[in-house]
Amino acid sequence: MRNKILEKSNDLFLNLGFKSVTMDEIASNLGVSKKTIYKYFKNKTALVTAVTEYMFAIICNGINDICKKNLNPIEEIFSIKRMVMKHLKDEKSSPQYQLQKYYPKIYASLKQKQFQVMQETIKDNLKRGVELDLFRKEINIDFISRIYFYGINGIKDQEVFPITYFSMNELTNHYLEYHIRGIATEKGVQELKKQLNQK
Repeated sequence: MRNKILEKSNDLFLNLGFKSVTMDEIASNLGVSKKTIYKYFKNKTALVTAVTEYMFAIICNGINDICKKNLNPIEEIFSIKRMVMKHLKDEKSSPQYQLQKYYPKIYASLKQKQFQVMQETIKDNLKRGVELDLFRKEINIDFISRIYFYGINGIKDQEVFPITYFSMNELTNHYLEYHIRGIATEKGVQELKKQLNQK
């Protein structure tokens, strides 16, 4: 039952937002009483914490699966982007922005975990890109992996990038193009164009 609650809550939070979904709505969608949900989660904050951990684990597993495929680094980064978008329903309800606004402690903890995972993944991606002559040899891998993390999170700030102007999918494609063009060799630019044409 706990997993069913997590799955349904995750679906509702991603589609409608963390703030607007009530415990009553979750119970109603599951066809159970609110009391059943409180048996597993003492309050909505505990549920939001569990849902973010649940989704984080799913995305980490997805990233690991993609990394095992040994794709070229540019193809890999676009594959990860597509997988994340699919799981986060194209971020239509801006889950990260809402989490930051209404559940800042949960957001801060999640951001720290994301940073650790992304540092490892992006550094590996950059090193392989240099080895394969897709990225320039002189790039500072530590700096770029950190700036990448801040950029990919920064485009989720609705005050700067309102969803009325940009879809999250469009924004992420723009950001990946910006990131890769800044570090790519001519060979890397050709691979980037190939990935952008797959939209």
